[in-house]
Amino acid sequence: MSQEQIKEILVNENHPLFDKTGMFNKEFPSDFRQIRYFTLLIVQKAPPEIKEINLLEQQISEIIKNAVKHGNRNNPDKKIRIWYSFSTTHAHLIVQDEGEGFQGIEEWNSFNRKRLQLFQDQNFDELGNFVSFRTQKSDEHDGGNAMFAAVEYWNDGVVYNAKRNAVAVGKTFPQRRVSVDIGK
Repeated sequence: MSQEQIKEILVNENHPLFDKTGMFNKEFPSDFRQIRYFTLLIVQKAPPEIKEINLLEQQISEIIKNAVKHGNRNNPDKKIRIWYSFSTTHAHLIVQDEGEGFQGIEEWNSFNRKRLQLFQDQNFDELGNFVSFRTQKSDEHDGGNAMFAAVEYWNDGVVYNAKRNAVAVGKTFPQRRVSVDIGK
């Protein structure tokens, strides 16, 4: 598998995805019970023309959940801040928590590279050892699956700031071709 084909999590707070110009923003308490509600408040700004609105909603929910659960450790006194922008051609989101940051990014990238290589090589015996990514802070519900999906879904990138407590993601949606029937 060529290096260009492997999507990774980046660390670069100067990345264009961290540009907040023209973005809406909201701040929420770290209340795990309200993640769905927070997600709906954000997604309501997305235009209905986005064909994959349910996938977008699911991805946003996972990012918010990670900030609440892993970043702020479900501490309702800690806030998450979200900047967002949508159009028919793009989705752009930045989520920042008050936690210590995702310090295992390099390990996650290495794990994912190995997982993808094993899949391409059809080495399914060994691939069984790369089903879920866990750290010492993981619980029984963690497995890295949301991050595997995120690097595939957010085709403009998944980028963390230097402290690793803010993630910026972007998605460009394909342009729909409109055909015009001129008639006879």
